[in-house]
Amino acid sequence: MQADNPATVDGDLVAPQPKLPVPDEVADAIRTLIRWAGDDPEREGLLDTPKRVARAWKEYCQGYGEDPAHHLSRTFEEVGGYDEIVLLRDIPFQSHCEHHMAPIIGKAHIAYLPKDHVVGISKLARVLHGFARRLQVQERLTAQVADCIWDRLAPRGVAVVIEASHACMTARGVRTPGVTMTTSRMMGVFRDDDRSRKEVLALMGLG
Repeated sequence: MQADNPATVDGDLVAPQPKLPVPDEVADAIRTLIRWAGDDPEREGLLDTPKRVARAWKEYCQGYGEDPAHHLSRTFEEVGGYDEIVLLRDIPFQSHCEHHMAPIIGKAHIAYLPKDHVVGISKLARVLHGFARRLQVQERLTAQVADCIWDRLAPRGVAVVIEASHACMTARGVRTPGVTMTTSRMMGVFRDDDRSRKEVLALMGLG
């Protein structure tokens, strides 16, 4: 069987895998959409499109098949007494709006103030991608990432800021390109202490 998309282990590409089977009802639904949009799903250029679209959407939504909190299960206590802010800036991500299934493309800044232990920094990005690879609204995505880190790491503070462009606004409807939506969630000291909040926002380049 011909190999298609590479598989992943903990988000890392490992090896090509056979093409994912596409149920007939899924392919038929996409053909129906093509017809409704005004094209012919039987013409040469569109013959394989239903299966391609189906497999693409399975990839776009692979976050449904994972628990993002799992990425925070391994922590480290030996950090040389480090007790200042840990920040990962400008993490690119892609998601899809649950209202129009249009792309959401942006970047996230994720910070936490550790109490007793830290986590590998790549795990913060994995948590983001785990929630982003679902049908989303940006406000919920922001809250889910922050809440997950807060609940699993029990830090002194968590700060998540997401900046993104929404195709449901830029490519349809009001059709206003160049607009960025910003959402944030502050928890612990970043919510309660004005000085700490200003510090983390400055480190994110937003202060």
